Amino acid sequence: MTNVLLSVKDLSVHFGGVRAVHNVSFDVRRGEVFTLIGPNGAGKTTVFNLISRIYTATSGRITFNGQDLTSTPPYAVATLGIARTFQNIELFEHATVLQNLLIGYHAHRTSSFWSDLLFAPRTQRSELAARTKAEEVIELLNLQHYRDSLVAGLPYGTRKVVELGRALCSGPKLILLDEPSSGLNVEETEDMAWWIRDIKDELGITVLMVEHDMTLVSRVSDRVLAMNQGEVLALGSPREVQSHPGVVEAYLGTIDDVSNLRRVA
Repeated sequence: MTNVLLSVKDLSVHFGGVRAVHNVSFDVRRGEVFTLIGPNGAGKTTVFNLISRIYTATSGRITFNGQDLTSTPPYAVATLGIARTFQNIELFEHATVLQNLLIGYHAHRTSSFWSDLLFAPRTQRSELAARTKAEEVIELLNLQHYRDSLVAGLPYGTRKVVELGRALCSGPKLILLDEPSSGLNVEETEDMAWWIRDIKDELGITVLMVEHDMTLVSRVSDRVLAMNQGEVLALGSPREVQSHPGVVEAYLGTIDDVSNLRRVA
């Protein structure tokens, strides 16, 4: 079996005359944390939207676990084993933490309408499996205190963890984390780093992440892909990519730009 779980080849998407992503290629290996970095507008979240099938590629190919995703309907992506969190949290605010987690598991429900209506044994087994999975995730992410709390009353950082938990409850092979540390304080970001490691090491889930916090990127990433203006700048270890001249220029500008900023300051 190939070690590549997700393969992106010559991926492009154009919105009118704007090239949001252009000829981007990379492979994500099973069991690694692979991170996309780059300045705002680099095309990182657009790549996520293409993998999630929210957007349709203008050209190129996406293959997941040997299956072509390029024309897969968006509703079918979760059933294939891909879960996602969003930069802007997407939860049911007037449901409890437990209820939000159970929704993640229901992406794989196979019981029929009549079985659910009559609460037949098949539905009972499915509900028990969902509750067991949710409780495992609650324990992993230390959400016991919030199990029966409404999401609307939770702090922002806790909501981010709940969204992560809901994604885990879907039983993914690959999880897409869109800026998991966004809006978190230092302590919460530290916790997020531990959980990302646990997701990879204990649960065996491959992680594809978009992140701006370079400290978090360096701590958890096996490999990093830097993008700018929709194109690939560099690929390698966190240290290699962060020291790449093109990456430094994309974040800070040219040496002359940096010198001018220092003189102005």
